[in-house]
Amino acid sequence: MSVLILSFLVSLFVTLLVVRYNHIHARYTADGDLSGVQKFHSVAVPRIGGIGVFLGLILALCMRYFQNSEVGWFGILLATASLPAFLLGLAEDLTKKIGVKVRLLATVASAGLAGYLLHSWLTTVQVLGIDNLMVAYPLIAIAITCFGVAGVANAFNIIDGYNGLSSMVAVIILSAITYVAFQVGDHSIMIAALAMIGGLLGFLVWNYPRGLIFLGDGGAYLIGFWIAELSVLMTARHPEVSKWFPLLLCFYPIFETLFTMYRRVVIKRVHPGFPDASHLHQLIYMRIVRWSVGSQDIAQRTQRNAMTSPYLWVLAAFTVIPAILFWRYHLILKAFAVLFALVYIWLYWAIVHFKVPDWLCMRNNS
Repeated sequence: MSVLILSFLVSLFVTLLVVRYNHIHARYTADGDLSGVQKFHSVAVPRIGGIGVFLGLILALCMRYFQNSEVGWFGILLATASLPAFLLGLAEDLTKKIGVKVRLLATVASAGLAGYLLHSWLTTVQVLGIDNLMVAYPLIAIAITCFGVAGVANAFNIIDGYNGLSSMVAVIILSAITYVAFQVGDHSIMIAALAMIGGLLGFLVWNYPRGLIFLGDGGAYLIGFWIAELSVLMTARHPEVSKWFPLLLCFYPIFETLFTMYRRVVIKRVHPGFPDASHLHQLIYMRIVRWSVGSQDIAQRTQRNAMTSPYLWVLAAFTVIPAILFWRYHLILKAFAVLFALVYIWLYWAIVHFKVPDWLCMRNNS
């Protein structure tokens, strides 16, 4: 608990300084593009919230090292491995010139570094055929691990669209990882998850609901990498934990990414990296929440922004709750993954065709 509290306080204070002195560094750090198709904030906002999260994380883990060197060193090694992903994401926040391919390669490098430093790679994914290849050819196992970690990190960057969205989804997922790590007696993973939760909660104080600061690419890639690597480590160190436990935990951001690629490549026939305003969270903002609060007043636009995220928190909970209950049983976890995919597609279809059930709207002013 001391790790969570210290990480929270450091993140809270550092993020406060970033917000308070925004006028000094805004020319480098602020997201001033208010007209982009994926922009839904009303004023320029600093997008370097990942700095506070990272500093809270690393200071809490360093303190833990002096209490328990094995647990603390585990966290420090993991934080070291995260540096390529975090720093290249932060460079994009500052320069706006680092392409998505470079950031993905940096995350692949972080995954490879984590696998080397912590001696953990996926050996199975509990999918017939692929498991045999991973056992027979270790390079395939390494490639799948790095690809999976980079994919999850990118998925969290994709859902980082509204105040409190990706950060609270991450807190929910990390809480589940903490619980299962406690169940299997892995204190290293449990402490690493708690340290990240503390850092995110400190950031959320300033991010939700008013949106005084954003995670930015650095923060989004950091939390995505952290969750993905803790998932790899959990299943590699504890065979009793199903490989589908972390997959179901992260199924909302993962499926959002896969569906986005399908929507862009197959339906729209454009490049999968082409930006648009058709993510599920964006449709909820424009076609559900906007019906409730339709004014263009800045205060009400901020309110709409904040009202969007809880819809997705609940959606994420639909995968996290069964993952916690059935973390040993891969067939049940697979069934819930299929069920979630069907619910997601139905919800998306209903919003697009203006057939949203009345109970999904908080209120209607029309």
